[in-house]
Amino acid sequence: METLDVRDLTFTYPLCNAPAVSNVSFKVEKGTFNVLCGATGSGKSTLLRLLKREIAPLGEKNGQVFFCGTDIDSLDDRKAAASIGFVMQQPEQQIVTDKVWHELAFGLENLGIASAEISRRTAEVASFFGIGPWYEKETSELSGGQKQLLSLASVLAMQPELLILDEPTAQLDPIAASEFISALKKLNSELGLTIILAEHRLEEVVPICDRLLVMEKGSLIADGQPRQVIAGLASKPEILCGMPAASRLFTQLGGKGECPLTIREGREFLEKTISGQIQRLNRAETLVAGDKALEFNSVFFRYSKSSPDVLCGLDFSVNTGEIFCILGGNGSGKTTSLAAAAGLIKPYAGTIKVFGKKLKEYKNRSLYRNCLAMLPQDVQTVFLKNTLREELSDVSCDPKSLPYDITHLLDKHPYDLSGGEQQLAAMAKVLAAHPKLLLLDEPTKGLDPASKSKIIEVIKRLKENGVTVCIVTHDVEFAASCADRCAMFFAGRIVSIAPPNSFFSANTFYTTAISRMTRGIFQNAVTIDDALELCQRNGGCS
Repeated sequence: METLDVRDLTFTYPLCNAPAVSNVSFKVEKGTFNVLCGATGSGKSTLLRLLKREIAPLGEKNGQVFFCGTDIDSLDDRKAAASIGFVMQQPEQQIVTDKVWHELAFGLENLGIASAEISRRTAEVASFFGIGPWYEKETSELSGGQKQLLSLASVLAMQPELLILDEPTAQLDPIAASEFISALKKLNSELGLTIILAEHRLEEVVPICDRLLVMEKGSLIADGQPRQVIAGLASKPEILCGMPAASRLFTQLGGKGECPLTIREGREFLEKTISGQIQRLNRAETLVAGDKALEFNSVFFRYSKSSPDVLCGLDFSVNTGEIFCILGGNGSGKTTSLAAAAGLIKPYAGTIKVFGKKLKEYKNRSLYRNCLAMLPQDVQTVFLKNTLREELSDVSCDPKSLPYDITHLLDKHPYDLSGGEQQLAAMAKVLAAHPKLLLLDEPTKGLDPASKSKIIEVIKRLKENGVTVCIVTHDVEFAASCADRCAMFFAGRIVSIAPPNSFFSANTFYTTAISRMTRGIFQNAVTIDDALELCQRNGGCS
């Protein structure tokens, strides 16, 4: 039985010549797990929002969407609101109340559900997701992972038949993302819930999905079982580069037979393929030497006198001309440390120095004049104008001078851009300040792998020009590809620092898929390029 039937759906935003979604048709069977992927700006978010009537964008729409045989435009308000659940990329945009328990009950209250039934449903969903310990908390006190879990639980309390999720793990650390995906799989397999999930982080979701749908420039270019779809993407490296590591390695080595999807299948393929004895890349991990661009010395910070410390004696330094990546769990203090470095918050103890000067010695905003710039986690706070063209003109930025192309976005309102497009636009504004020290908070959030590669090129080019880059990220693959050193943040302090090959080879959970897949076969492979080089040296497939 079909839960969803999309027929020749086309959508064009106001004042735009090209459609964001073009002649898309597909069906979703009841109880299936469906993953939607594609490049940043390919139309994924627009398509998903068109499936939920209440949040559909304004513009010209043609085609039809049927839910359980009924056109969604003809559904009664109650069924439309309750039966199709939607979880957004940014939970802050979805949470509307101040208490966790009230957020769980809010949708049910609006449906006019009886109080006793609301109590039963909220208790049940809170127990299922382990929300009990923070049931009475303020929603503002929650970590990013907790907020996303709360958004999911709030939607599920309404008992939807179809659950739509738009990049829900974009702001989650690797462990929280894995737990969130496990919760989705459990909902699908144990409750039979139909799921459509748009994602860029495909390592864990592709192996568990029933169908993989791929979008490109507003059109649906592939739709089928994951192995079959991936096998047909060999001619599209910009899309293939986002697939699970085992699939990418198999394809790039010219593997024969069934494409592996999981870490275990990838390991089995390597064990059958590799015949040589070269286990290690003989690469010297040279550290960037130079003066200190950023220094934290015994820094303590808390948001209020009665709250616990968020930064607890934080000590670390970043060398001039270095790319320094900070990883760690949601709520561990990473973003707070960047805010402190940028002078946005003031620690109650300890010192922070930028290029050898204490922050308080920078007078009259001189810190921000060709010295330090920061890309915040919520990039929408960067935008002040009605079009991207005005945004860039305001900071005297020539879009043609950028190392990536956003000229096709210039006449759009920044808030109408996809999450990944907003990241690229905000990065352009920040780079226009010509900083010597650049602080980036989750710069790859919402970006497809091809766009991440462009960001890596940008960051490496900045380094060549003498810019120091300090990055907070949950993206371990990104950090492994661009960092000079990586640091693990835990409980308000940094607990380990090392070059990426040593860092990720030593970690069990905060590590790359390639590192997990090749352990015991290779010793220090952490990126796809590392694994390919070792496979080729050992006489792997050609």
